Amino acid sequence: MSISRRNALKIGAACVAAAAVGTGAMAAEEKVAVKKLPVGLQLYSVRQAAQKDLAGVLRQVAEMGFAGVEFAGYYGHKADAVRKMLDENKIVCCGTHTPFNTLQGAALPATLELNKTLGNPYVIVPSIPEAQLATAEKCKETAKVLDEIAVAAKAMGMRVGYHAHGGDFKKVEGGKTRWETLFENCGPEIIAQLDTCNCAEGGADPVAMLKALPGRAVTVHLKEYGGKHGAVLGEGEGKWDEIFKICESTGGTAWYIIEHESDPKTPMESVKRCLESFRKMGK
Repeated sequence: MSISRRNALKIGAACVAAAAVGTGAMAAEEKVAVKKLPVGLQLYSVRQAAQKDLAGVLRQVAEMGFAGVEFAGYYGHKADAVRKMLDENKIVCCGTHTPFNTLQGAALPATLELNKTLGNPYVIVPSIPEAQLATAEKCKETAKVLDEIAVAAKAMGMRVGYHAHGGDFKKVEGGKTRWETLFENCGPEIIAQLDTCNCAEGGADPVAMLKALPGRAVTVHLKEYGGKHGAVLGEGEGKWDEIFKICESTGGTAWYIIEHESDPKTPMESVKRCLESFRKMGK
């Protein structure tokens, strides 16, 4: 079929316009795919300073640019007093490390009420006795307990999770790690809080472990591993580009949480350097 010069020009213009729209759509799609996640600080990193002056530590952490903090104890302060400190500094509680025993039996309601006062959505169990994870069967039993806790937590608008330690990456029956076995037997609401350093030091690959449990890494501990003693985030062997890519796509991550444990002399300076490095990596 012959096409007049005028129609040919119209078709050409339409193709250019369509290509421009397509390019714009692709650019928009790329922007959607890259999530800008908030970053918090695990206060265990600055525990000695927090023990002396929690209000002062929270003020400094907020001034550094952290959006939230994850607690590992409250240094003698009541929940309502801690919440007031958070509100005064315009930061939030992005998690608590809550002992397993305080989430069971008669202790559970009071523990959840404390977290509700803090405004905390993520109640993370920091450790579980090794005997309760030593075999595949024990992992399944522990998964059932976590699921039961999760029901009560969900009723109060919270989620429950478990934090990784090196021993969690030992193999059990079936050739999978305790970590994988535990979460494969939990409901999808249970958070798999990977700690990048603990994972690597336990002999596993943090990237592989994030891939193994898609959507479960709702909060992730960014802790450097390898490198010189005291190396802050970005100064060691962490595969940060790969870790960030997974967290911001299939990981289901809502918060990055920086933790730095290896410099007890100047911890506030170290966590500040971690945050600065994190920002330099484009985060």
